[in-house]
Amino acid sequence: MPVIDALSFAAVEDGKLLGSIQAWPARVHDVNGSDSIILVGPVAVTPELQGRGIGKMLMTRLLETADAGAADAMVMIGDPDYYGRFFGFHADATSGWDVAGPVERHRLLARIRRPGGIRAFGQLGPDPSFATGGVAA
Repeated sequence: MPVIDALSFAAVEDGKLLGSIQAWPARVHDVNGSDSIILVGPVAVTPELQGRGIGKMLMTRLLETADAGAADAMVMIGDPDYYGRFFGFHADATSGWDVAGPVERHRLLARIRRPGGIRAFGQLGPDPSFATGGVAA
């Protein structure tokens, strides 16, 4: 699955990678169709630089780009207190979604700003149109 370049960033200083964030095309599918959503993560920072705001800076950059028109629905796995307080991600919209593999349900977080939202029930998974070189609706 290709990363979404417009929503994936790296923090680099003097040629050294300090941290990165990636975004991936995903969908919530049910028998009636599907809705596109962006899977955010991982957010990664070099261990010795953690706690200095690099991850927060990367997340802020991603959300500014998303809010400028790049994405209106995003999902991630993360700390609900942190990502809720600083970035508006919550588990409320994800309780009806099925996901592959084990997941702590309270950590499956979404930030939905799409008018009308997205479907409340369905299977969260990769967007197959990106895997085949197509374009998601």
